Amino acid sequence: MSLLADPLTLLVLAIAVVLLGLAKGGLSGVGALATPLVALVLPPTMAAALLLPILIVQDVVSVWSFRKTWDGWVIAWMLPGAAVGIAAGYFYAERVDEAKLMAALGAITLAFGLYRLWVERGGRVAAASTSPGWVGSLFGVATGFTSQIAHAGGPPFQMWVTPRRLPHLVFIGTSSILFAAVNWMKVPAYIALGAFPHQVLVAAALLMPLAIVSTLLTVRWLKRIDGARFYVIIYLLMVLLGAKLMWDGMAG
Repeated sequence: MSLLADPLTLLVLAIAVVLLGLAKGGLSGVGALATPLVALVLPPTMAAALLLPILIVQDVVSVWSFRKTWDGWVIAWMLPGAAVGIAAGYFYAERVDEAKLMAALGAITLAFGLYRLWVERGGRVAAASTSPGWVGSLFGVATGFTSQIAHAGGPPFQMWVTPRRLPHLVFIGTSSILFAAVNWMKVPAYIALGAFPHQVLVAAALLMPLAIVSTLLTVRWLKRIDGARFYVIIYLLMVLLGAKLMWDGMAG
């Protein structure tokens, strides 16, 4: 029986795919809600496996859209750490209490979002962070680990990169390329876990048109938005996302 035969499952998956489209279109982080949402109607492992092919297709759209605006220095420091985090997520997946992990990630994300909104209140322009690259590698580990466990690598990425005050299109392009690489690095682990049965791949394929359209629409919108307003939106989303992840983690 198709995973999309049940109307409720179909609705939840459609909402999750749109959330991922928003994230891949440039609203990095909001995609962290997708896996917990799908896990309401499917087993968590199946939920994560179904979303991975969709993420990879959306990566193609976002990387192509922002291929001329990205920061290689940020990627060079974060990607090795992300690889370590992905490996740790694979080896320790069965020992991790996902609810507690999401609650902790949510609390940190909420606090960070509120802090940045306070620092930049009233249109204030905070000095750009100049933290060294090795700090980015540590955040890369957190990015890879949370991405492997629940496709929730956006918040750790934001915590290191948003204070650097990159032009907003460079921020989006950097996120697009980093997570495209991260998602491909996750594929061998998912294959090793046998996470791609036929019905999962068929359901993912049927959801691809919605995934592509939602990503393209978000890209079109964010290419026209003012850079300062973009960062305010990101911080507000971090507050909402953090509160939601923390609530779900504590409830779980």
